[in-house]
Amino acid sequence: MEFAKLSVVLNLLCVVAGDSCSLELRPSRAVVRFGDPITVSCVASRPVRVLGWEAAVGAAHTQRDQTIQWGVDSLTDWIEEPICYGVFFTAPRQCEEKLHLILYKTPDSISISSLNQSGPMLEGRQYELQCEVQNIAPVQYLNLRWYRGQIEVYNHTFSELTPPSPVQVSSTLLITPSRADDGAQYRCMAELDLGPEGPQPPLNMTSQPLSVIVHYAPSFSGPSVEALEVKQGEEVRLNCTAEGNPPPVYSWSTPHSQEKLTAEPVLTSTTLPAGTYTCTASNKLGEQSKQFTIKLKP
Repeated sequence: MEFAKLSVVLNLLCVVAGDSCSLELRPSRAVVRFGDPITVSCVASRPVRVLGWEAAVGAAHTQRDQTIQWGVDSLTDWIEEPICYGVFFTAPRQCEEKLHLILYKTPDSISISSLNQSGPMLEGRQYELQCEVQNIAPVQYLNLRWYRGQIEVYNHTFSELTPPSPVQVSSTLLITPSRADDGAQYRCMAELDLGPEGPQPPLNMTSQPLSVIVHYAPSFSGPSVEALEVKQGEEVRLNCTAEGNPPPVYSWSTPHSQEKLTAEPVLTSTTLPAGTYTCTASNKLGEQSKQFTIKLKP
C-alpha cells in the first residue's frame, strides 16, 4: 500500500514538472522541403541559466537569454528531431522540448507496368499491375491512389513504414479484364499529405497512363437466329457483324451451293433463293455462328 501511494505521488510530481517546463517552440511542428532553409525559435517563459539546441546540424546554446534559434540555410540531412533544452535557476531546473520536424522529398519518378505480361490481355484472366515510386520521403505520409480512367479503384497507404530518408516503394493491383476494359487506361498517383503545416493542397505526382488491350472471342449483339420473308427479286440484307478482338473473319454457307459466298460480315443480294444461310465469325479465341432463314412470299 505504501509503495502504491509513493508511485501516485511520483506520477503527480512528473506531471507538474512536465507542465511547468516553460519552453515553447515556435513553430512546434515544422515541414520542410529537402534543401530548403528552416528557422525555429525556442522561448523560455522564466529566467534561464542555459538555453540551447541539441541537433546533428546547427546545434547552439546561450546563457541567460530567454530565446534561441535553431536553423540551417539548406536542410539536406535526414537528422533526428532537434531538441531544445533549458537549465533554470528554479525548479524544475532542467527540461526539454522536441521539435516535430518533417523533412520531405517528392519522388524522382512514378511509373506503372503490367507484371509478367507483355502484349494484349485475355478476357476473364487475372493480371497484376504494379506502380513504383522512386525516392520519396517520408513514406509514412504517402497515399498511393489507383485510377481506371477518372475513377479511383484502390488506394494504398504506408503508415506502417517509418524510415525518415527516401525509399522506393511499390503497390500492386489485381484486375480481371472484360471486353469493356479494352482500351481502358490505368494510372497511379503518389500523394504526400503532410498535414496543415505542409503544402496545400497536398503534393502529388501521377504516372503516365497504361492502356489495356483485351482480346476476346466473337459475339453477336442481336439474336443468333433470324427469319426473313421477302418477295421474289427483293433485295435481302443479312447482317452478321460480330464484336471481337482481334477483329473476326467471316464465312458463309448455304445448302444450295458449296461455293464461298463472301468474306464480308454483311451479305446483300436480290437473287438469294429461299433457305437457311449460316454465317460464322471467328478469331483465335473462338467462333460464333448465326443462322438466317429466308422464305419467299407467295
